[in-house]
Amino acid sequence: MVTKLGHWFLIRFDLFSDIFTRILQALKNGLPGVGKGTRAVRSVLLRQIYFTGWQASGIVITIAILLGIVIITQIISLVGLNGSLTGKILVWVVMRELAPLLTSIVIIARSGTAIATELGNMKLNGELEALEMMGIAPDQYLVSPRIAGVTISVVILTVYSVLFSFIASFLSASAGWHIPFEQFSQGVISAISFREIFIFCSKTLFFGLFISATCCSFGLSVRQSSTEIPQVATKAVMTSLFALFLLDGVITYLASLALE
Repeated sequence: MVTKLGHWFLIRFDLFSDIFTRILQALKNGLPGVGKGTRAVRSVLLRQIYFTGWQASGIVITIAILLGIVIITQIISLVGLNGSLTGKILVWVVMRELAPLLTSIVIIARSGTAIATELGNMKLNGELEALEMMGIAPDQYLVSPRIAGVTISVVILTVYSVLFSFIASFLSASAGWHIPFEQFSQGVISAISFREIFIFCSKTLFFGLFISATCCSFGLSVRQSSTEIPQVATKAVMTSLFALFLLDGVITYLASLALE
């Protein structure tokens, strides 16, 4: 029992050490392709932003609109036609929790599997060895642009998610219960404090970093067979989800303690 527990702990420790190392390496490299003028690296970064950010914007905005309608309906059924309180609860529920979580889950399901699968195939096909033979560091060319691209996309998409949720909530409250815009906006603005902005920015940044680094780590862990690729893609998704909810709880708790 003790041996199995120790083995499990060592595997998880190696995994999270690799994830942290890739995040630190990406931060060390900075924004890929900007300071070094590397056109190929910049191209990888832009393609990742296009695939993760732009192509996922439709589903994220749709979910945000539906989320705003559902949340405002539930809030009004609980607190009544109190526009100020409605706006505050909307900020606490949508901006602090649901928008970052749901946006990141969409990114994990859509881009996380793609990253793990793509890097796994590249490793099996010997493309990483070919890059090293040409004097190109795979981490700088393949990993860092993906981490940066996913992180930038998560931040931007979460901002859009919050905005469209608020717009859908106001339109629903105005059309269904005739809550005036001044009362609604006053409640929202009064609830957006430094704490909320800090928690929002921390979650979107760390969610993007850990999602991308986790998927890159699992994709590069493929060893010998193509049958490993769907396995590592599944593991990348599950580990990313675990890290997502763990970070959500830790950031909320620490921010609440630090900013009291």
